[in-house]
Amino acid sequence: MVTKEILVQMDAGEIAVAVLENGRLVEIYLERSDSQRLVGNIYKGKVINVLPGMQAAFVDIGLEKNAFLYVGDVVAFEGEGEKPPRNYLQINDILKEGQEILVQVAKEPLGSKGARVTTHISLPGHYVVLMPTVNYIGISRRITDEAERDRLRALAQRVKPRGMGLIIRTAAEHVTLGELRADVESLNQTWKKVRQAARRGKVPRLVYQDLGLLERVFRDLCSEDVERLLTNDRTIYGQISQLLRTSHPGLKNRLYLREGADLFGLYGIYSEIDQALKRKVWLKCGGYLIIDQMEALTAIDVNTGKYVGRHNLEETILRTNMEAAVEVARQLRLRNIGGIIIVDFIDMEQPAHRERVLSLLEEELKKDKTRSQVLGLTRLGLVEITRKKARPALGNFLQRDCPYCHGTGKVLSEETIAHQAKREIFSLASKTKAPAILIEANIAVAQLLENDFARLEERCGKKLVIRASSELPLQNVRLKELHDWEPARAGKK
Repeated sequence: MVTKEILVQMDAGEIAVAVLENGRLVEIYLERSDSQRLVGNIYKGKVINVLPGMQAAFVDIGLEKNAFLYVGDVVAFEGEGEKPPRNYLQINDILKEGQEILVQVAKEPLGSKGARVTTHISLPGHYVVLMPTVNYIGISRRITDEAERDRLRALAQRVKPRGMGLIIRTAAEHVTLGELRADVESLNQTWKKVRQAARRGKVPRLVYQDLGLLERVFRDLCSEDVERLLTNDRTIYGQISQLLRTSHPGLKNRLYLREGADLFGLYGIYSEIDQALKRKVWLKCGGYLIIDQMEALTAIDVNTGKYVGRHNLEETILRTNMEAAVEVARQLRLRNIGGIIIVDFIDMEQPAHRERVLSLLEEELKKDKTRSQVLGLTRLGLVEITRKKARPALGNFLQRDCPYCHGTGKVLSEETIAHQAKREIFSLASKTKAPAILIEANIAVAQLLENDFARLEERCGKKLVIRASSELPLQNVRLKELHDWEPARAGKK
């Protein structure tokens, strides 16, 4: 039985929502007053470039960088008829430079890449997702009861606007026709407003802004299994009360206000976030995970670490891998890791053990609202997972690349910096007419240079003055020509 709690903390212009399961942080959502979330927003844009070689186009939607639109994300045909296979669609037959087009942001800008957009507009509600540009009915895979799926499909046929599509969300399980119809009608009204807004005004421009963090969280995450809702802000308490009144009246008596309290401190959320930014994650048994996030994929390595087991090697490996499967699923949610994930579990000889680990991993990922899929084992014994990537990972939101290592996690050693400094000293000595050179360096580098001081001066043919500084970064070595150098004023080197 999973105990679920949601904490909403307001602190110095930042609103944060933490989701806990059995007392452990599994998801974190952050929104700052100076940051702008783009996913879900709808823009009237202008096609700037059409690239047949990439089967894509770049669209100006009014942001710093043009958005990327792939041919598969373009609605090329109107009406309810089926579209031809994707490989028959040519981007230059669908879009022209200068063409105005209605698009929705599917992925946030990341690094040097602009936002990814689609013309397949989708408007999520609590029970359904309305898709105005396609004629389709889908049912959430998490609804597994076939009779319930058939019932919901029949209801969807009755409430679906003509020529539009619906996806029935997991929250719709066991809802009535009236509840489903009210959700669809509300979303259809929103779509009408979007179309009206798109008809007038300059291009590019924003025509629809997705809900704020609170509304999204309570639309997507709030359900009857939430046992406790807690906030530290009276205004937010009122907003949540209003949201619950219309969507989850049964949860109203589970909402509590602890005004001014540091909820994240009381629940240990800060330390959990700190751990989620580290490369190594310890398991209860003494094993650990190593998580390396790259642009193309994320690699997760499982190690036994301090755990030596009690009985035999296979049992030790199985327990470590079982704990790792649970933690991998949690870390994917907590860090919001998307795209391709490769997990290197410890090699298991017994097929039954491999099946148990994969089964547990799949079961844990079912708790995740973000769509993911376990693709199985590769020939090398690696587990492949895909997870939808829509918003930036936690690390990308809270961190930036180190200005010294530029994101590699490594810097040059003192010895390497000292060798580089020597080459720069020799180069400057061969060019300058100054009688002396001042060398400013970090204490560790300065010590290495002083150990070779006599040979350096002899080879340079110049007087060298080394000045050690504890404030200089390790890799910073400053050289300065001393044209008016006098031994009496220089003092000891």
